[in-house]
Amino acid sequence: MQTVGGKYFDTFNTISAWCEQSLLQQAMDQCAFYNALLSKTVEGSDVWRINHAGGEPVPVSQHTLTILKTAAEISEASQGAFNIAVGPVINLWRFTSGEAKVPDGESIKTLISHADCSKIKLQGDAVTVPAGMEIDLGGIAKGYITDRIADFLRERGVFRAILNFGGTVVTLGSKPDGTPWIVGLQHPAGEHGKKCWAAVPCSDESVVTSGVYERGFYVNGVRYHHIVDPRTGWPVQNGVDCVTVCSKNSLLADGLTTALFVLGPEQGLNLAERFHVHAVYLERDGKISYTTGFNFVILENTP
Repeated sequence: MQTVGGKYFDTFNTISAWCEQSLLQQAMDQCAFYNALLSKTVEGSDVWRINHAGGEPVPVSQHTLTILKTAAEISEASQGAFNIAVGPVINLWRFTSGEAKVPDGESIKTLISHADCSKIKLQGDAVTVPAGMEIDLGGIAKGYITDRIADFLRERGVFRAILNFGGTVVTLGSKPDGTPWIVGLQHPAGEHGKKCWAAVPCSDESVVTSGVYERGFYVNGVRYHHIVDPRTGWPVQNGVDCVTVCSKNSLLADGLTTALFVLGPEQGLNLAERFHVHAVYLERDGKISYTTGFNFVILENTP
C-alpha cells in the first residue's frame, strides 16, 4: 500500500491505496484546484467573488452550486443549526489566533443579524448573496472534495483506498482480504491520532466527525470551542463532546455533523434518520447515543 500526504484546508490529509504513488500524488494535487475554487480567502475563487459582489448575481461552477444546494437543504431541515453565513461570527472568536478572549456580546449579536442564509438565492448557475453578508464553505466543502477525489481514483481503476482529510474519512471498497476498513473515532480527551473511543467498520462509505477537541480556549474555567451555534453566535454548550456521521455521501455527512452537534442527541438523531444516515454521539458524561442499526464498536476505557 502506498500513501501520500499534503496540507490543505487547514489540516493534514493522507490518501492510501494499492496503486502507483504517482497516481495518489495526482489525486492529492486535485486539492489545489478545489482550494482555488472554494476558499473564501483566495482572490477570484467562486466564494471570494460571491462575497465581493455587493449583492449582485455571480455565475459559479457546478461544484459550488452542488455544495450550496446541499447546505441550504441541511440549513432548512435543521432550522438554522447549520449556516454557511455564520463565518464572520466565528472569525470574531479568533479560535486559531492563540488569543483566549471572549468577544463582545453586542458585536456577536450584530453579526448574527446579518447571517440569514435563507436569503441566499440560487438561480440557474448564478448565486446572489445580500450585500453585507458573507458565506464560508469551510464547514461542508471538505466532504464534497473528498468525494470528488475518491471519484478521481475510481475512474483510474483504484477501488481499494482510504482518504483521511482531518475529521473526514472516505473508504473505497474494502481491504484486499475482503474485510472492511476500520475507522477509529478520536477520543476527546486523548492525544490526537493516538487514542480512539470507538471504531467503525465501513466499505465505500464516509465517516465524518465534529468534536470540541479540535480548536478552542479556556476563560475562567469555561471551554469555548470552535463549533458555534449559528442561531446565537456562541459556542455550543450542550454537553456533547463529539458526533460522528456515517454516509455514502461525504458532502451530506460533513454538513450534518455540525447541525447534529448544535442540535444535540434528541433532535440530532431524528434529523440523521430523516436523511437516512447513521450517527453516534459521545457526551461529556460518557453517555453514548446512536441511530438504530449503526454498526460500530465501543472500545475499552471509554468514559
